[in-house]
Parts: sequence; C-alpha cells; structure tokens
Amino acid sequence: MTHTDAVTGAPPESGRRRGFRSRRVKAILAGGLVLGVGAAVTLAAWNDSEFAQGTFTAGTFNLVGSTDGTTFTDHATAGTPATLGFTVNAASLSPGAVTTAPFAVELAANTTNDAVVTVSGAGSTGTVAQLTYELLQTTTFGCTTSTTGTTVVPAGTALTTVPASTTFPLVHGTGGAAGAPVFLCYKVTAGAGLVQGQTGSATWQFAAASQ
Repeated sequence: MTHTDAVTGAPPESGRRRGFRSRRVKAILAGGLVLGVGAAVTLAAWNDSEFAQGTFTAGTFNLVGSTDGTTFTDHATAGTPATLGFTVNAASLSPGAVTTAPFAVELAANTTNDAVVTVSGAGSTGTVAQLTYELLQTTTFGCTTSTTGTTVVPAGTALTTVPASTTFPLVHGTGGAAGAPVFLCYKVTAGAGLVQGQTGSATWQFAAASQ
C-alpha cells in the first residue's frame, strides 16, 4: 500500500529520493556509454612510415691521343699539342708535293661513357697559304700517299679550315681497358703557288663529348 502525504497527496520524501537516484544512475550510465564510444575511436588510430634513398656517383671521361699508335697520352691544350710526324720534310716542300702523317685517339681506360669527337681548327702560325689537306679514318695505324679510308675531311680543304659538323664516334672500354682507338691519316698537298721559304704550322682540336 502506497503512503501519501496527508496534506499534499504526494509520495513520501523517501520515495522521491529513490526516484531521483534512479534517474541520476540512468544519466551516468548514458554518459558512460558515450565515453566508451569515444575511447574506441582513439584506440583505432595507427601510424607507419617508409623511407627511400638513392646514391649517385659521377663517371669519368678522358680522351687521349697518339702519334705512334701505341703510346696514348693527354695533349689537353693548344699550347701542348701532339707533333705530327710527316713523312716529307716540312722544311723542304715543293709545289705538288704530298706529305702524310698518322694520328690516333681513344678513350682512356678510366672512361665510363662513349663519345662523339668533333674536329675543328685550333689556329695557325706563320704562313700556310697554298697548302691543302685531307683527313681519313683508317682501319689500322699508318699513313702513306696511297692510304685509303673513310673521309673525315675531304681532299683540297685549306689547311686552316675544318668543315662544319666534322665528327666521328668513339666507344669506351670495359673491364678496366681503354676503348677501341680511331686511326687517322693526314695528307697535306702543296699547291702550285707555294712561295719559296714560307713557313707556318696548323693545329687541330679533337673535342670529345660524352654520350
């Protein structure tokens, strides 16, 4: 049997307190459920990383030349060129005379790339008028008036001139060896108007660009 207050008709105070406590417990439980969901989201976060690194080392590149087909060394400036050994004494040329000289280039043993070599004129001294030349690429080292090969510079070219885009390829070596050499043959012809006593020199540049 439920007891009520005789004046107000409300439940006794103890009943009201029990009802309040019940609602507060429900509110706390509801709050606990909300906190539980929040904790689950936080625990689900994961992090991970990957790193990558590359190491890069430059190769080496060196063009060398030879006047005997055996010993290859650097002749790196116009002031220290290799001296071509022409077969006819250059101090006694006469009109119509032809003098020849061999030359060779290769990529040194420490070179790591192939190359394209561009031939150009590097200047002259004295008087070189009435002198023309031809430059051939040959299969073996050596050069005479009868030597044949692939034309690099055509016959009749003025001694101080090199046609534009005069190039040839070079291959680098493997296993620590030098690359295969390219053999060249210079043929210089004196013209009919050669002046007695004239003297001069011409220099060529072989510029290698790595590929």
